[in-house]
Amino acid sequence: MNPHSEPSKRTGDKPPTPTTVTPAAANPPNPPRSPHAPKPQAPADPPSSSESSDPTAPIDPHGPAETSSPPGPEKTTNPFTSTDPAVSLPASNLTGSATPSRPSHSSTPADAPKALPTEAQVTLRGPAELADALPYLMGFYPDDSIVMVALNGERGRFGGRVRLGIPTDTAQWPDVADQLAECLISAGQECDARPAAIIVYLCQEPAAGESGKDVKDRLRPLAQRLRTACGALDVPVLEALCLSNGRFWSYCCPDFRCCPAEGTPMVMPGTSVMAAAAAYAGMQVRGSLKEMEARLTPRTGPRAAEQEKALDTAAGALVPRMLRRDGAAAVRRDTLDLAGAMIHRFRQDTPSGSNRARDACDDALITDAEAADLILGLQDRVTRDRAAEWMDGPAAAPALRLWRALARRCAGGFAEHAVAPLTLAGWVCWSTEDGPSARVALSCALAIDPDYTFAQLLHRAVNEGLDPEPLRRCLREQHREAADEHRPAAPAPAAKDTRQPTKRPVPTRPGPVGRPRGPRGGTGPGGRTTDGRGRRRAGRDGDRSRR
Repeated sequence: MNPHSEPSKRTGDKPPTPTTVTPAAANPPNPPRSPHAPKPQAPADPPSSSESSDPTAPIDPHGPAETSSPPGPEKTTNPFTSTDPAVSLPASNLTGSATPSRPSHSSTPADAPKALPTEAQVTLRGPAELADALPYLMGFYPDDSIVMVALNGERGRFGGRVRLGIPTDTAQWPDVADQLAECLISAGQECDARPAAIIVYLCQEPAAGESGKDVKDRLRPLAQRLRTACGALDVPVLEALCLSNGRFWSYCCPDFRCCPAEGTPMVMPGTSVMAAAAAYAGMQVRGSLKEMEARLTPRTGPRAAEQEKALDTAAGALVPRMLRRDGAAAVRRDTLDLAGAMIHRFRQDTPSGSNRARDACDDALITDAEAADLILGLQDRVTRDRAAEWMDGPAAAPALRLWRALARRCAGGFAEHAVAPLTLAGWVCWSTEDGPSARVALSCALAIDPDYTFAQLLHRAVNEGLDPEPLRRCLREQHREAADEHRPAAPAPAAKDTRQPTKRPVPTRPGPVGRPRGPRGGTGPGGRTTDGRGRRRAGRDGDRSRR
């Protein structure tokens, strides 16, 4: 299980001005309840990548569930509230974490006047608006996924979320449904916010020869099993939707007048009230989950074979270098110097266009040999930690592009080497407040190596909505210390001489007796004399021309 969850709202963020909308909706019946069964074990062959943000459960990238409910009542994502049939969402902080209603125990006096709410609410009523809200809840469209969203409080504020790839083996559906329900509901209980209801989404595109209605009918037993699992834990499923081929179906509404058998078309992207509120709040939907994972998937074909040859060559040359005296330090230095040069090169050439076109431009900026040297050098833990210092400021964007490009170069037998660049990509995304992209990158890393400690720690931090600033501060301090170590030492200042200066001796000039004289009657320099006061006297022959 490779969990993904939404980021949590930090207290320093200033929410934008909210908007409000209130369409109409139906109130579906409660699901049937069954006796509570013990929590089943994880299936032997768990499904593909999933997202989880259960902060208390151990991180298991291959497990079946992925939750997104944070540890405290203020750490869930995208605040939605609901009054019975309707679900309302505060338009503020759509990209941040949800702020579910606080617990009843408060330090405010009971007789104190209650302040009127200053936030307007975006109210979602009916299956159509709930279906349209899904990409904004997750930050991307979760194709081929089970998504369960908890509703907290009397007004049904959206809280924790859990996402999992739909298992292809139908025999796993009962166990998966029980685990998902248990994971989402228990996470809410631990943070004193037991869900009041749950909304279920089943998202899958039709296979060859299938229609959207066929997908809906095929997934109906899974939807019913999810409803039963939640009902067994005394939490009703308010709505269960199937999204496929641009349409949606409700598993809870039996009225064909509002939920026809052929399905209801989804609203055009960007035309709903939810889309307007998200745009106003600056929220970005990053496409589908498959598109995000494709940017991190190793290349295939002839170019992959060429890159694998370069990796083999670089690995053969790396071993003799590491065996030399101080070889590890030299390799680390060379790797970091090359990474810095590549980041500068990426920064000088910023591509445009679609994500696929941008990635193609980035791939062209780095040669196979350079990529091989960086991929192998980043396998060293010290080098990887030093490379994590490029996490904010103007270096963050080119560094993220470089780590993604290196992950795509880990082809063939070097696929496991992608864990380091994938983890660095997740770290940069989290540091720049892109929680959905961080979860996707970290889940890809954990899918390759579930025991990679750095990815595990970052994944838990993202899911729990922690602030990355303390880690950034630590890395900055590490960078300063490393710079001080490589800086040449300044010469020591000379000791100050406290002795009194001695009087410089003046050489004595020879007197008239010892002074050589010129020939008699000559007027050369030897004929000049001075008086006691230093004034020049005339020559002995009375010549005053040399005054």
